[in-house]
Amino acid sequence: MADFLRERLGSGIVVLGMVGANRPFIAVTVTDDLVAKGYNAGEIIKQVSRIIGGGGGGKANFAQAGGKDKDKLDEALRLVKSLI
Repeated sequence: MADFLRERLGSGIVVLGMVGANRPFIAVTVTDDLVAKGYNAGEIIKQVSRIIGGGGGGKANFAQAGGKDKDKLDEALRLVKSLI
């Protein structure tokens, strides 16, 4: 879904969160033009994954993370706004 949205946007950052198997998951994707300007999905995911009690990683254009605290998912997603 993140890749689909990234392709449709043309330019942007997509952050998706979900709860599955009672655990939170987050995916971040960044379009190539914004990667060239210094935005990095891997760096974003490192910071937001801490809030959900987990970890993750990836590349500059796509990263994902899982965590332990599903109740903090909304807080983690709100943090993204201040990071970009």
